[in-house]
Amino acid sequence: MADRETEIASFLPLAPATFHILLSLAEEDRHGYAIIQDVEARTGGEVSLSAATLYRSIHRMLLEGLLVESRERPPAELDDERRRYYRITPLGASVARAEARRLSQLVAMARARGFAPQEA
Repeated sequence: MADRETEIASFLPLAPATFHILLSLAEEDRHGYAIIQDVEARTGGEVSLSAATLYRSIHRMLLEGLLVESRERPPAELDDERRRYYRITPLGASVARAEARRLSQLVAMARARGFAPQEA
């Protein structure tokens, strides 16, 4: 178990783009442009991934085992054969959870020092 925890910890802290991509893929497989749209929608436009950042991040995340290319595709009338769909792996989900815990602890420390509002 310690080896798994060490492996997960080795990814932290995550680059913001990596964390947003993992969040985007948490509930469903998506192609690149759908990830960009999801991140923009979820952040109210505050985060906008460029195609270069997205695909550079995805390439690295595939090599690291955080993502896999999905073989499942939507029906042909809803699909474009040029699209590649991505899926979060169990390792990717574990890393995203660990990053969320890390960020939560960081915010708690900021609150304790008066740098973040107290929770309602």
